[in-house]
Amino acid sequence: MAKGLKKYLAVEHPHIYLFNGKEPDARYSTKGLSWVMRQALKRTNISKQVSLHSLRHSYATHLLEDGVNIVSVKKLLGHAHITTTMIYLHVAQCPIVVDHSPLDTLYKQQLCNKDRTSK
Repeated sequence: MAKGLKKYLAVEHPHIYLFNGKEPDARYSTKGLSWVMRQALKRTNISKQVSLHSLRHSYATHLLEDGVNIVSVKKLLGHAHITTTMIYLHVAQCPIVVDHSPLDTLYKQQLCNKDRTSK
């Protein structure tokens, strides 16, 4: 993929957007991107209904599964309200973290900091 992207950059010389639309400094239209996605899906064995929004949804879900803070995800997605972002929480398969008090880890943190300063 990196090889193909380097070749594309050398040929197309994008200015503002990675993939330009019809005009040199314009982005792809939603219709254009939908067409590209449909063409790519035709070359796969994916039978599930997929749309451009599926990519956005997957991005948000993977961020949450990787432990990214929900407020950060809200900001990255450009949501005005956290309730919109919280929709993605029901899909994310986040590991269960055992309930604990911050005091439970305080002593461990102090030991780690002490080890770092003594070196």
